[in-house]
Amino acid sequence: MTDARRDDIRNVAIIAHVDHGKTTLVDGMLKQSHIFRESQVLEERMLDSNALERERGITILAKNTAVTYRGTKINIIDTPGHADFGGEVERVLLMADGVLLIIDAVEGPMPQTYFVLKKALELNLKPVVVINKVDRAAARVDEVLEEVSDLFLELATDEAQLDFPVLYASGREEWAAESLDAPRTDLVPLFESILSQVPPPAGDPEAPLQLLVTTLDYDSYRGRYAIGRISRGTLRPAQPVVVLTPTGESVAAQVNQVYLYQGLTRQEVREARAGDIVALTGMDAVGIGDTIADPEHPEALPRIAVSEPTIKMTFGVSTSPFSGREGTWSTSRKLRERLYTELETNLSLRVHPTASADVFEVAGRGELHLAVLIENMRREGYEFQVSKPEAIIVELDGVKQEPWEHLSIDVAEEHVGTVVEHLGRRQATMTEMRNEGRGETHLEFDLPTRGLLGLRGSLLTATRGTVVMSSVFIGYRPLAGPIASDRPGAMIATDTGPATGYAIQNAQERGITFIPPGTPVYEGMIVGANSRGTDLPINICKEKKLTNMRSSNADATVRLTPPLILSLDQSLDFITDDELVEVTPKSIRLRKKLLTDNERSRARKG
Repeated sequence: MTDARRDDIRNVAIIAHVDHGKTTLVDGMLKQSHIFRESQVLEERMLDSNALERERGITILAKNTAVTYRGTKINIIDTPGHADFGGEVERVLLMADGVLLIIDAVEGPMPQTYFVLKKALELNLKPVVVINKVDRAAARVDEVLEEVSDLFLELATDEAQLDFPVLYASGREEWAAESLDAPRTDLVPLFESILSQVPPPAGDPEAPLQLLVTTLDYDSYRGRYAIGRISRGTLRPAQPVVVLTPTGESVAAQVNQVYLYQGLTRQEVREARAGDIVALTGMDAVGIGDTIADPEHPEALPRIAVSEPTIKMTFGVSTSPFSGREGTWSTSRKLRERLYTELETNLSLRVHPTASADVFEVAGRGELHLAVLIENMRREGYEFQVSKPEAIIVELDGVKQEPWEHLSIDVAEEHVGTVVEHLGRRQATMTEMRNEGRGETHLEFDLPTRGLLGLRGSLLTATRGTVVMSSVFIGYRPLAGPIASDRPGAMIATDTGPATGYAIQNAQERGITFIPPGTPVYEGMIVGANSRGTDLPINICKEKKLTNMRSSNADATVRLTPPLILSLDQSLDFITDDELVEVTPKSIRLRKKLLTDNERSRARKG
């Protein structure tokens, strides 16, 4: 066997913090590789094909694409930029030999930059740093480059990793350059850097087959696709293989079709060799982390290790009076089926049964990780209810510990005091504060994950929507003290029926309402936020009593403030321990766990 390297291929992952321009830069690489027809209509963020990704403007799922430059095929692995989807990043990096680290020329390295670079350097992947958006007026290129160097000094596992090439780019304008003074014409310097800096993949095509499955895909025509990089050997259609499972079992199988990536499509091929990233059909029992191997030499590759979840919540069958009206799937059997199916592709997720057959505990990497699962399920027709997210407490060496996060915040100077006050109540410790010189201040904190729950909505309100924040998990520490809640009380419906304008007008004298007139409500449903800190039962269905004919037209006109319609993320932030979010394909409702006032009174008395 030889450790041959294929000089006709490069496998590179693109990693970045969310909103640093990674997907836009990939758009430019696809366009300048001339894989599209001149008349073809192209959308922005071509790899963000998932509807939820387009709505949220972030990459959620890792994806593969490929371009050809000067006779060399470049396999590009696009990874999520949000820390909650770090599990996607951890597994797909195993297919790469190098990484493009994209960093915003204004924001500089952020928490997720730290996380993804740490994982890449641990795997000894060759980094190419791209400082993106240098065309922005507020760009601070020299300072950002210094911050990147400091980050490498902190994370490097080998002295050679400190010698990294740097490019300057504008993904939106589709150019890259080796220096700020170089011509800004196209992305050729980026392609050239990939060819010269990222090592070709190693692997003997004549050796027995080995492939680690890192991703699964599915279509109704061909069934399940097993996606991974061939570590050694050769694959052909109709080739017999074995699937090596986590239990050590060897399952005989046969490959149906072999696909390679080119542009946004998969192309069926007669042969793929060591170093290729392939998609295979015909193996319905395969899972992420399994090894596909030669039947005569069934040798397993090391399984994928993914960081454990830090947040948990319950998913349960809806017990709302409106249950079954708006969803296709609402039984515990269907809910269980869907959650356990998600485990096949979502490696960072955990699902555990509870004492109730209708309720499941679901753990993930963060609020957004779980919110995306909830949103996908409701779009698929599921109807269910979820509890408030809470941090997972563990016991290490006999001491109870909780997850902690490193939080970065950029906010206008006039709101710095407000932000510091909010974080102080959440057991946060400030680790850095610097004035960016453009009316903004950059703050960094360490705080318990508990302190992050509900923080985003609270800070957005307090800073009039100007705060930008992001966080990354940094480890477990002993339990911090209690965290004060700044949530207002809830307005709770006492009757079932349609909400009336008259009742909503009265409610708005007490606080903010969440529903417009005519909305069907039930007893125990949360219809608004009380300006005081206590819960307020309210008859939101009450109608104005008819009097005599002296009422004027003006008397019949009800003037209402538009309601605050909470999104799913805002709803999860708003609820407390004794409340639930009811999720259906058409509605998101907030409710008390105990619907009647009598039940809640008895519970309070113990």
